[in-house]
Amino acid sequence: MSNITFKNVSKWYTPGQPVVVDLDLEIHDKEFLVIVGPSGCGKSTTLRMIAGLEDISAGELQIDEQRMNEVAPKDRDIAMVFQNYALYPHMTVRQNMAFGLTLRKVPKPEIETRVAEAARILGLEPYLDRKPKELSGGQRQRVAVGRAIVRKPRVFLFDEPLSNLDAKMRVQTRGEIARLHRDLKATIVYVTHDQVEAMTLGTRIVVMSEGLVMQADTPLNLYAKPANKFVAGFIGSPAMNFLPGLLNRAGDVRFTSASGRLSSILDPSTYNAEMVVDGMTVDLGVRPEHWKLSHKEDESALALTVDVLEPLGSETYVYGSNHDLRIVVRIDGTVLPDIGSSIHITPDPKQVHVFRSTDGQRI
Repeated sequence: MSNITFKNVSKWYTPGQPVVVDLDLEIHDKEFLVIVGPSGCGKSTTLRMIAGLEDISAGELQIDEQRMNEVAPKDRDIAMVFQNYALYPHMTVRQNMAFGLTLRKVPKPEIETRVAEAARILGLEPYLDRKPKELSGGQRQRVAVGRAIVRKPRVFLFDEPLSNLDAKMRVQTRGEIARLHRDLKATIVYVTHDQVEAMTLGTRIVVMSEGLVMQADTPLNLYAKPANKFVAGFIGSPAMNFLPGLLNRAGDVRFTSASGRLSSILDPSTYNAEMVVDGMTVDLGVRPEHWKLSHKEDESALALTVDVLEPLGSETYVYGSNHDLRIVVRIDGTVLPDIGSSIHITPDPKQVHVFRSTDGQRI
């Protein structure tokens, strides 16, 4: 069992300026948990508190119900994979992977067995006698992962391990890490600022901002039911569009944009009726794929001037404007409107998100 529990954990370097605030979080055995958020949100600090590389200012950290606050990093049975690989340049791949076990005086036959098994899992067998300078970035990253695997720890920690790789290698290595989790059935905590990595890797994702947990949920729930405007805008690429406006309740609930240029009756499934107040100010969230091309005559349609096109083959992203509004729309790849032309769009009434303007919470 490898459960990790944060109980009201806070971290500050300067009193009164916490970088992690009252963190309550349960990381389950064999879970692949991804912590995601913008730079400075506290995600790496949270990871380093698990590893014991950062002291806990308040609260309690437990691993398998054992208090860890005062336990030294070397005694936590945790392996960490860093962004910069941290390989020894004068050692071969085999020696790099075995080094930690050698320091722990593990018998040589067992070291050889563990290194061979990790190399097999990661496809590193042809490179065991090479030095890091002879490897590609992706291969170096696999060596760093292999060094962690041979430890057979109860928890793996990954701190933005793919940041130094090119786009193609990131996709490939991402798949290898996902497969590794399935094969090892280990508890993994993975930190990244890349929401695509988070969505594709995590069985559960924690979204953080300014030291606070904004939402912890499955990838699909984060995408379909974001708890607040921050999560809605952070998860998804391109980002969700937001239109300020008012809700009016007269039988149906109708959204009218602040400019009056868009008016739409909302489907009851998209909001909590008990939270709706007639005349309340809200932000309507619509993802790029949830706009539909419409006719000019449709009274609920929003006119959009095409500013930029991004044709991607199977789909096209249209970046357009309507006075002060900036909207991104995903349309069929065979449709290529002219720059400067006008298109008319309407939101799918069953796929919108409504957030209170006062605090950004979903209603």
